[in-house]
Amino acid sequence: MGRTTLVRKDLLAWQWSDYPARHRDPGNLLLHIVVVPLCQLATLMLAYGLVSGRVGAAGLGALGMTVSIVAQGRGHRRERERTTPFTGAGDFVTRFFVEQWVTFPRFVLSGRWYRNLRHTTGS
Repeated sequence: MGRTTLVRKDLLAWQWSDYPARHRDPGNLLLHIVVVPLCQLATLMLAYGLVSGRVGAAGLGALGMTVSIVAQGRGHRRERERTTPFTGAGDFVTRFFVEQWVTFPRFVLSGRWYRNLRHTTGS
């Protein structure tokens, strides 16, 4: 059996290399602009809840992250170019967190999110 590594080699560069091509559908773009910040806030709430022992905050954070994961998965199904399948739980976790905290914010701040949205909606 082959060994699966926890983190892909050159994850940031690999994820960015085709990110704009895999984020073109206007529905998926609009979904991401809402649920990625939700995931970021939920992640912080989960961490706060775990560190402070506040079960309610941790539960709310976990719920927010779950909603974001499910919504993004559905949004990605709208794309013509599909994402690369995950090789396991470690691959999912690392790719998901890097997308939420690095790649998607970079996509927005670079102007490519807006460019893709404008291009697909004909604005």
